[in-house]
Amino acid sequence: MSRRIFSHEGLAAEMSGGHGDAGMASGKMAKLKELLQKSENRICADCSAPDPNWASANIGVFICVKCSGVHRSLGTHISKVMSVTLDKWSDDEIDSMVEVGGNSQANAIYEAFLPEGYRKPHPDSAQEERQKFIKSKYELQEFLEPSLRIVSNHPSDAGKQASNSHSGSSKSEIGMVEFIGILNVKVIGGTKLAIRDMSSSDPYVVLTLGQQKVQTSVIKGNLNPVWNEELKLSVPQKYGPLKLQVLDHDMVSKDDLMGEAEIDLQPMINAAASFGDPELLGDIQIGRWLKSNDNALTADSAVMVTGGKVKQEVSLNLQHTESGEVTVEMEWMALNI
Repeated sequence: MSRRIFSHEGLAAEMSGGHGDAGMASGKMAKLKELLQKSENRICADCSAPDPNWASANIGVFICVKCSGVHRSLGTHISKVMSVTLDKWSDDEIDSMVEVGGNSQANAIYEAFLPEGYRKPHPDSAQEERQKFIKSKYELQEFLEPSLRIVSNHPSDAGKQASNSHSGSSKSEIGMVEFIGILNVKVIGGTKLAIRDMSSSDPYVVLTLGQQKVQTSVIKGNLNPVWNEELKLSVPQKYGPLKLQVLDHDMVSKDDLMGEAEIDLQPMINAAASFGDPELLGDIQIGRWLKSNDNALTADSAVMVTGGKVKQEVSLNLQHTESGEVTVEMEWMALNI
């Protein structure tokens, strides 16, 4: 293995060798599965919890669900968190994981200067301890060989990180947020959306939770679009409603609002917390968000456990517009089970 200065875009540049044939998609997926089965990768790279099902695609490590929440709080410019079983991996993402070589290779770099006697987090460590270690390891790079340390490539954080490094402070607005779970939102589609162009619209959906914002693709000239796109958000300990907006994409001027609504996450999150691990439950209803004059529901929305997962389908009447409905399906994954 040859060493040279690398960035948060991945440890691939740190390892010898190049990318394989981009057309060998199935072969690359097989290599990723083979890498996952190595004994060193059957425990979390950060806390040694068994059977990790998450990974940082740009760092090249396999991590547990609790550590994945902390990685997300660092931002994708530092750690791009993906599910090994739920997400679709690109060839480049698989290449990065394979080229790093797994947890042992990555830790040999990121923990090269771990102080003697330093106690890493264990599977049952408190979130604060886990957060402090992961931030020190990957964002501040305190255990990395000094000659390899870099500042972040993210424009808004580069100056902040350099400043923190000089002052000895490890606090940042993003890095200190504690997340309690991961919310997967499948934007299914819309019906009878408002016209914003001559006779149609080019709609897309934006979801906002706190400072996080994700969006679907644009569908050209369609008032009844079908997206079936999955978007992922981390839910902080102090969370508000999930805000949904439908916008009309415009090439020459500001995108026009086609309607908006809010989704109350409390019925799903509270119900999930009350019933515990969903994998131990059968297919049952565990909660309900009731339609009222104070929300945008088209009908009552049931919180279900289906196949060991907490899910809720929500249909919304768009507000501040002439017409339109949007349907989404949410899946909740708690980080503290």
